[in-house]
Amino acid sequence: MSTTENHPAPDWDQVRATLQDIRTEIARVIIGQDDVVEELLTCVLCQGHTLLVGVPGLAKTLLINTLAKVLGLSFHRIQFTPDLMPTDIIGSEILQTHEDGLRREFEFVHGPVFANLILADEINRTPPKTQAALLEAMQEKQVTVAGKTLSLPSPFIVFATQNPIEQEGTYPLPEAQLDRFLYSLKVGYPSREEEKQIVRATIGAELPTVRPLLKAGDLQTLQSAATQAPLPDQVLDLIINLVHASRPEGETADEYVKHYVAWGAGPRASQNLARAARALALIRGKATATAEEVHAVAPPVLRHRIVPNYNAVGEGVSVEDIIAALLKRTD
Repeated sequence: MSTTENHPAPDWDQVRATLQDIRTEIARVIIGQDDVVEELLTCVLCQGHTLLVGVPGLAKTLLINTLAKVLGLSFHRIQFTPDLMPTDIIGSEILQTHEDGLRREFEFVHGPVFANLILADEINRTPPKTQAALLEAMQEKQVTVAGKTLSLPSPFIVFATQNPIEQEGTYPLPEAQLDRFLYSLKVGYPSREEEKQIVRATIGAELPTVRPLLKAGDLQTLQSAATQAPLPDQVLDLIINLVHASRPEGETADEYVKHYVAWGAGPRASQNLARAARALALIRGKATATAEEVHAVAPPVLRHRIVPNYNAVGEGVSVEDIIAALLKRTD
């Protein structure tokens, strides 16, 4: 593999060993949810934002907080409410009296968005104006206050949650804003045995503490390795075929897609499928991405980018059904 001055060839064995150590350390606190942990690590390696959909009580906050501690990153949780204002997220200028007591000047007070990992809890409970403030920060990795532009910490990754049950008094994210998320993850209930372990671990005892495994620059090394992981031509062709097959007006769309899909996935889906497949292969200890990784990352990448039409809604065909049909057809 060729190298450059800025991106030397990674020590692949060391990268894979580090990623395995991270998963093992997280598992000391998080019982079960192995697939979700794998998916969140994929997002971190890709520096992509994630939408987490699940009912309350599934340890989403604990999971993101634990991930931040193990990676040695700062973490802030923001509870989104109907009265939350953009300045409550990004911060604002406050008039302060100078130490000499004679002068007064404005001083910027940083909001909770200034952290490496952000948990935006119930993002759909706040009005679009406040949602837009966070989504702008996600896109630009900076905020502008009183004409001054301030860069956000690097890395800057947002994990936003939505409750799929309660929809009253919410403000659903438009498709254009959903497209800024690399993944849309479904966080499900634990199995019966996992729930027994959770109860035993959380009654009458403190949770185990985790230790940070990465030092300054280590995460950047892992992220750089994910961008250099090989992507064979046949895997790239599979990705392009999959995305193009999702577009009902496209030449490769079949009758199933034309009947059930209003809008297919755009080019950003192809980019994110390629990024995520390479990162996931690295996490799994593989030398290169394969069709197996594409199949694994397709649902979280595509489920918020494919829009079913009224036929699908009327006949009970979900976006998950559509993705499964696309994968079966392009396999």
